[in-house]
Amino acid sequence: MKKQPQDAEERIARLIASRSYTRADRDIDLLQSDRMRPVRLLLDYQKAEIVLQEQGIESTIVVFGGTRILEPARAREKVEQARAALEQSPGDPALKRRVAVAESILAKSPYYDVAREFGRIVSTTCQVSGKCEFVVVTGGGPGIMEAGNRGAFDVNAKTVGLNITLPHEQFPNSYITPDLCFQFRYFALRKLHFLKRAKGLVAFPGGYGTFDELFETLTLIQTRTVQPMPVILVGKKFWNRAFDAQFLADEGVIDLEDRDLFVFAETAKEIWNHILEWHKARGTKVLSE
Repeated sequence: MKKQPQDAEERIARLIASRSYTRADRDIDLLQSDRMRPVRLLLDYQKAEIVLQEQGIESTIVVFGGTRILEPARAREKVEQARAALEQSPGDPALKRRVAVAESILAKSPYYDVAREFGRIVSTTCQVSGKCEFVVVTGGGPGIMEAGNRGAFDVNAKTVGLNITLPHEQFPNSYITPDLCFQFRYFALRKLHFLKRAKGLVAFPGGYGTFDELFETLTLIQTRTVQPMPVILVGKKFWNRAFDAQFLADEGVIDLEDRDLFVFAETAKEIWNHILEWHKARGTKVLSE
């Protein structure tokens, strides 16, 4: 019987410690490499899909809006703080703008309450007898998204938050159902899950992120790439200035009927009634039977 070389144990230890010996599913460097992007894309999709199925989420209503739109009490505090700072330096243009922005946010803060009330209405109506239809899903952040999740939380209903990894840290709001709070790496897979079960999209005043989700949804509906769904823009005054569909139609870059891909609403009840009427007109059910 041959004897093992004196350095055999040392060499075996080096082999076991080598990167090539690390099991593939435990090799973080490999999983984070550019070549493994297809695997990460699959994981980003599959994890959320498995959990949503396990939690029985049959259909959703997407609620989007500005992260900076606070509930009225907090918005008033921001105005008071901005005004106090301006009083100390009356000629500071940056502080003047800070006051103007805070006052603008305060003017839009009632939409926080509208989103919260809508979350309550849709959740109490559709999450009955253990069924999970028309579950409120948001981007999981603050502002209007927090309000939508909070409305469902108020009535002990399930509600979903699809967070995204960003360069600056953003924590999920505290009103998301713990087992339905996700963190995505890729915007594309997050967008897919926003619409995969969606039976309607409600867009409140917001910035680029809100516009991104809204216009992607309108594009997919326009091109018949997804099943049509009701799209409700909350805050006609804001949206008419931010997005002029009639102008686009007059310019010939969209068809006249594309103006009818969305409707306006101001209150939670109006939003819900639009959704109900849309589905009733098409003979689709709102509640599981």
